[in-house]
Amino acid sequence: MHEAPPTPSPTSPAAPAEPLSHGLKQRHLTMLGLGGVIGAGLFVGSGAGIAVAGPAIVVSYLIAGALAMLVMRMLGEMSAAMPASGSFSVHAERALGRWAGFSVGWLYWFLLVVVLAVEATAAAQIAHGWVPGVEPWAWVLLFMVVFTVANLTAVKNFGEFEFWFASLKVGAIVVFLVLGGLAVFGLLPDTDPVGMTNLTGEGGFLPNGWSGVVSGVLTVVFAFGGLEVVTIAAAETDDPARAVGRAVRSAVVRILFFYVGSMLVIVTVLPWTAQQAGLSPYVKVLDAIGVPSAGQIMNIVVFVALLSALNANLYGSSRMIFSLAERGEAPRGLLKVSGGGEGSSGQPGGVPRRAVLASVAFGFVSVVLNLLWPDTVFLYMLNSVGAVLLFVWALIAASQLRLRARLEQEAPDALALRMWWFPYLTWVTLAGLLGVLLLMLTDDAARPQVLWSAGATALVLLVAVGREWRERRARRDPSALTDR
Repeated sequence: MHEAPPTPSPTSPAAPAEPLSHGLKQRHLTMLGLGGVIGAGLFVGSGAGIAVAGPAIVVSYLIAGALAMLVMRMLGEMSAAMPASGSFSVHAERALGRWAGFSVGWLYWFLLVVVLAVEATAAAQIAHGWVPGVEPWAWVLLFMVVFTVANLTAVKNFGEFEFWFASLKVGAIVVFLVLGGLAVFGLLPDTDPVGMTNLTGEGGFLPNGWSGVVSGVLTVVFAFGGLEVVTIAAAETDDPARAVGRAVRSAVVRILFFYVGSMLVIVTVLPWTAQQAGLSPYVKVLDAIGVPSAGQIMNIVVFVALLSALNANLYGSSRMIFSLAERGEAPRGLLKVSGGGEGSSGQPGGVPRRAVLASVAFGFVSVVLNLLWPDTVFLYMLNSVGAVLLFVWALIAASQLRLRARLEQEAPDALALRMWWFPYLTWVTLAGLLGVLLLMLTDDAARPQVLWSAGATALVLLVAVGREWRERRARRDPSALTDR
């Protein structure tokens, strides 16, 4: 049997050595932070938010963005003090116990590999529209193979892919903001100043009242998921503490600017009633200001965003399951890395190839289920992870509450990045996350996601508690030890 290691304190040197390479640079991490959450949820999904909130979608994004920014500040504080490839899973274990690290790690891994299927399938549909002769399943296979190979080689290849993907997405938003701003003031050819007409007309700034703002928050909050990968990737930089601090500081403010700035331009240039759920509001704005082939341009941007998310999710899921294996919470065979030894050896390593293959294998299963039964089996899987992100964020906040006090006593110098107004804003964040979950329960469309996600979480928690009970019993009665 593999004896479970004791949970180390925040400053304990007994934590397992990281055998992963340090091939990621600061520029990779910064762009990963900027581009990690700029995806199809913003370029396409924001239309649904505008349809329910009207111009007040700007407020919805401010609220959702503030929640994400506070969570990232907490996560950045812990990751700068205790960088690890498992990030918040390791922090939860150290703060709350092995059950918490096991639960949040496996839930997040499951979330990533299921969402990976959605991204691969959506990208394949766009590619099929460009090349109808190639079936969508063939495109999915191509994408999965390409990014599996990229993630099986040196980690710098993942970093380069994400750097250029993120650069294109950030560049597209900057161009959009510039063109939209010029259109608002009538500085583009054949345009007149818009003024405040679209912000105050068509029912006013709050056409559906504050309930519309709340509905908008429920629609857009999940678009901020993905920032967590920054702290997972920080463990593979030369100076994790400094790298994650800089990445978190720059990313959260700029992302909030990109999201809120984009929404402000969209609802200022066009009436909110012109937007439709499922259609990109960016395309409508670009068409309105006379940008030729706006639809195809945005298709390319969304396509890149989907591939970027696929690549990042494959990376994040492989590092999370590797970290679980490192702590005895997943099969130890996943610890083998290229160019080095097993996790316990401390040898300089490279890529956890078995962890990558395990993640992509389940990703392939998810893709097949999405292609065969999108409205039944895969829909249940998707609902079962629909609210997991909020559970993960809540555990991050709970972990930071416990670890901050310990760090201030044991290693105050390690707190290079500090959560603002601790502990008050941490409690505010927890209350905000609970509020979002309760509001989702009152929403007919979101309720199944909360219930199915709660069921999946309860199942994982049951397994975690069962493991701890079994191990305590084994320690009391060594003759009861069995291999796991």
